[in-house]
Amino acid sequence: METTKNKSFTEKQYNIALMAKALGHPARVAIIEHLMEINACIVSDILEEIPLAQATVSQHLKVLREADLIKGTIEGNAICYCINEKTFETFNNYISKMNFNVNKQECC
Repeated sequence: METTKNKSFTEKQYNIALMAKALGHPARVAIIEHLMEINACIVSDILEEIPLAQATVSQHLKVLREADLIKGTIEGNAICYCINEKTFETFNNYISKMNFNVNKQECC
């Protein structure tokens, strides 16, 4: 997911936008939900869960990896994916802070 960095934005803003964009497709949300449910997964397991071609699933996994939402380890000739807890913690903290600030507003 190639994005041009603008010096007007912080690295954190760029990373949050990258995560949000990566989660902007229902197939990627389904992959994340599957990984959260089973805690780790080999690509062939994902292919059984997600009704898409292998090449399409691979492309979605690439986007999720580039956003650092998932990480993978090689096990034999397969890649085992899992959630990147640190990235989700960052994203969750951002959303929680946003939710808190929205609830404090008294305008409009």
